[in-house]
Amino acid sequence: MERPEFDKIKSYEEFSRYYWYREELIKICKSKGLKADSGKIELNRVIEAYFKGERILPVKRKKKSDIDRNIKLTKESGLIECGFTFGNRFREFFKKETGEDNFRFNVDMVATVKAVKESDDNSFTLGDLIDVYYGKKTYAKYDRSALLWNRFVKDFCADDATAIFRERLKAAAALWKIVRESDMKKEYSHELFERYKGTIDVNDK
Repeated sequence: MERPEFDKIKSYEEFSRYYWYREELIKICKSKGLKADSGKIELNRVIEAYFKGERILPVKRKKKSDIDRNIKLTKESGLIECGFTFGNRFREFFKKETGEDNFRFNVDMVATVKAVKESDDNSFTLGDLIDVYYGKKTYAKYDRSALLWNRFVKDFCADDATAIFRERLKAAAALWKIVRESDMKKEYSHELFERYKGTIDVNDK
């Protein structure tokens, strides 16, 4: 199916029929003056809103000079107010609060911090982030689909059999679309390629 230019697409339903790389979604959002510094799920949400007439705009960042780096850290400290980073200062704070000497930030904490900063949510505290760590609260979930895709394309390109396609990335994307829209395991295998290689159409065999 030949994909039209974005500006010729009339609805989100039509837009969703085609596969879009994250870089393409970012380019689309930037060209329309929309929020563009997100993962694919959020970018698709921004574009869906755009087709409904709603513009989700980029969030203005706080200046570093407005953040007090010497503020005492407590569970009540606002994540944005205290200038949260994943550096040693905050790692030590969480080690103390959790009592875990080998404390590590998990992926949902990373996703949450990103979402809090993007939405400029000044109500979110370090205590809330501790609740995310323990699974007591959900704010944003890590986009594991990107991780699955990265693994899929890596394994696809490592299979010598896929060299029949000059542009392996396009072929991988076409096969990934088949897998993504099915109930199959979201992983690549040579058997999968042999089963569907005849249906992969990227016009570059």
